[in-house]
Formats: sequence, C-alpha cells, structure tokens
Amino acid sequence: MAAVSLIVAVCGVLTLAGVASAQVSGTTSPPPADTARKANARPDDAPVPIPEPFDGASVDKMAVQCVTLETEAGSIEIEMMPEIAPESVRNFLNLAATGALDTTTFSRVVKGFVIQGGSLSTSEKWGVELSKRAARKLPDEPGIVKHVRGIVSMARTDEPNSATTHFFILVSEGQHLNSKFAAFGRVRKGIEVADAINGAETEGEKPVKPVRITRAVVIQCVK
Repeated sequence: MAAVSLIVAVCGVLTLAGVASAQVSGTTSPPPADTARKANARPDDAPVPIPEPFDGASVDKMAVQCVTLETEAGSIEIEMMPEIAPESVRNFLNLAATGALDTTTFSRVVKGFVIQGGSLSTSEKWGVELSKRAARKLPDEPGIVKHVRGIVSMARTDEPNSATTHFFILVSEGQHLNSKFAAFGRVRKGIEVADAINGAETEGEKPVKPVRITRAVVIQCVK
C-alpha cells in the first residue's frame, strides 16, 4: 500500500534605523534617546508566540500522559511514547490540551490500513489562529517502533521535516512505514472504534460522512 502522505500547507523584516548627527561648536551631538534603536530590536507590534501547555515539558512528564479522542463513533485512548519521538508527542499533547483537535474529523480512510485525522481545516472553529497552528512544522523523528496495528504516527509529505498536525492510526500492519514516519503513540483502548471508522463508506479515500472528534482530552494514564 502507498505510504501515508498528505498535502500540508513568516518572514520577519529587520529594519536598520539610520540616525543623522549634527555638529555644534565642533562636537557631534548624540542622537536623542528615543530614536536610538538597536538593529535587532523587536518591533513593538510583532506578535509574541503564545506558550502552549507542554512547551518545555520533560520526557518523564509527557510519558505519563494519555490523550482520549472522544469521537462520534466512541472513544479512543492513546498512550504517548516521548522517549521515541519527543517533539511529535509534545505537538500532539499541545493540540489536544489547547482544544485545536476539537470538532476536527477523520478526513482520510484507507480501507484495512489507516484512519487519518488532525486536519485543522475541518474544525468548526477554523480561522486565522488555527491556520497559523496548522502551518507549524516538526522535525522528522523516525524511530525503532514498528508500524503495527494500534500505532499512532505523524503523517507528512515527501519533503523532509514536513509533519504538522495530521496523524494516523493503523488498524493493520504497515511495514513500509517503518523508519520513515514518526510513531509517537499507541492505542490503549478503543481500537474497535478505529476499526469502525475505517469500515465506514468512502469515496476513494474520503469518508462519505467523516467521523468527528467532538473533544480531545489530556489525562494522566491509569496503569
């Protein structure tokens, strides 16, 4: 089967301020304090990135977190594997904790293989902020975890470091994905829900009635 891929969708302007100097009685006057600017000063109106809940979180802290995807077809509980793919896990936890995954759908289904979610453009809250979030890219983290049934992994294009918010859940084995995609989680409960989503009617790889994630919740895993 073909590898999972998808199409995913800032530049700062640095201004050098020149300061004219005037000569008075043979001396050079210093520029007024309010006009002297460092070349690398941040413009007053430059947006400051908003911190997300798991920014800077340790591997140990992320390892005890689980994400429950409450969907229209039932709940899927996913445990994290930050020791394998820390940035992918951090990204997924942040998406769930900030509500970015709420009301998004499983927008791609490959029969007998995977279900794919994380397309923020399917959210009922789609707008400027989610658009910016969807454009943030992750480093590639292909690990040693095998892509077998129940594994959750980051989707990306053929370009390096192109994963964003899209993820997929395997309902069967995908050996051709090993060492190429960032496997970052594993379904603990609810794999039958993934099976049901995978078995629904599709047109090609597009579900006729995409299943919505009503809410994503981050909780500590219960051992």
